[in-house]
Amino acid sequence: MDALILSRIQFGANISFHILFPTITIAMGWMLLSFKLLYNRTGDEAWMAAYRFWVKVFALSFALGVVSGITMSFQFGTNWPGFMERVGNIAGPLLAYEVMTAFFLEAVFLGIMLFGWNKVPSWLHTLATFLVAFGTTMSAFWILVLNSWMHTPAGFEMRDGVAHATDWLEIIFNPSMPYRLTHMLLASGLTCAFLIAGLSAFRMLIGDPSREPRTTFRWSVWVAAALIPAQIFAGDMHGLNTLEHQPQKVAAMEGHWETGPADLVLFGIPNEEERRNDFEIAIPNGASLILKHSLDGEVQGLNDFVAEDGTVLHPPVAPVFWSFRVMVATGFTMLALSWGAAFLMWRRRTAAGLNPWLLRAFVPMAFSGWVATLAGWYTTEIGRQPWLVQGVVTVKEAVADVPAGMVLSTLIMYLTVYVALILAYVTMLFVLARRAARGEVAPELVRSGAGPVAVAAE
Repeated sequence: MDALILSRIQFGANISFHILFPTITIAMGWMLLSFKLLYNRTGDEAWMAAYRFWVKVFALSFALGVVSGITMSFQFGTNWPGFMERVGNIAGPLLAYEVMTAFFLEAVFLGIMLFGWNKVPSWLHTLATFLVAFGTTMSAFWILVLNSWMHTPAGFEMRDGVAHATDWLEIIFNPSMPYRLTHMLLASGLTCAFLIAGLSAFRMLIGDPSREPRTTFRWSVWVAAALIPAQIFAGDMHGLNTLEHQPQKVAAMEGHWETGPADLVLFGIPNEEERRNDFEIAIPNGASLILKHSLDGEVQGLNDFVAEDGTVLHPPVAPVFWSFRVMVATGFTMLALSWGAAFLMWRRRTAAGLNPWLLRAFVPMAFSGWVATLAGWYTTEIGRQPWLVQGVVTVKEAVADVPAGMVLSTLIMYLTVYVALILAYVTMLFVLARRAARGEVAPELVRSGAGPVAVAAE
């Protein structure tokens, strides 16, 4: 493999590892704020115990997100210097806005949120939690502004091969930004909700006698049940926006080769050599109904994106086709499980006494948000190929001229570290859950007198 392919794999590995943790922390900040507000309103110590447990998960996720984000940003210079050379006038300020308006805000108030709950007035601690949650959301906003602009660039002009901003409002509110931001924020909410539900179910299964896991399980399931239909609707709107601005990506997602009414391919193996799908199982005109709201709606096919000299101008089909289906399948599994559990809890008026098999189903689904997020990310990012910035600069034009062996050696080191860190992270989550189930209370809780309440049996 040459340096281009290796650099793409390396950046893909970096961003895949990095995105796991902001996907948790963006929504976890708001979850923690809800726990604190519910405690302030009701005085129920189960909510404060939940806050104290999940703030540890937030801190761990935040730390790994920051470290992996810094590593990723270095690659703009080491692996992709052409990116900043061509569009740095736009990408640089957007990244700076993210640091100034979001990261500083999180860094200033994170200490109060983590360690000040029994050292500052309750209102100040609640305010700090809100500001950290707001900061994580603003961080996501600016990063997604840049990412959306790379897909649907607007508000700029090219001078001597370099992009210059002409309208920052058009850059920020580019055509795909509202859809991409909404889709990502809902994805974060679902990732966080299923993580909380999964670990809470695990604690219930291993015999945690406290009210806290039942309280958080019930809360997170209701949140997931509310968010998943909103996410399906947002995903549909995002798809229609993508069809307008990046029809070749949608054609790859659908495995649609010839322009005309499009079938909804349930299963198939894209064959790029023969320009068709092998072993296809499809619903006739189903994709046209979804994308054009008409059974006879014309959808542009992949064969329209091949130059006269044979150059392929559409993304690799198989990765986009399969990652899209993994995302959709995971989403509908989330829908079925969250709605089923919500219905049973509505019938029982409690999370206690649920079928153990239902709780067991939630444990592996704790990380289903990661699966869906990565699959969606691969769909949208691979679907942009061969462009780095759509219609402006290709990945080939931006890659650094470095030996392939150097990229390979650093790739191996990155992968080794990332595998070790992700295993340690997941292991630590279950270690924390087991400790909480055994009633091991943090020293600061004992000093404040809140420890016995946090583990009180229902």
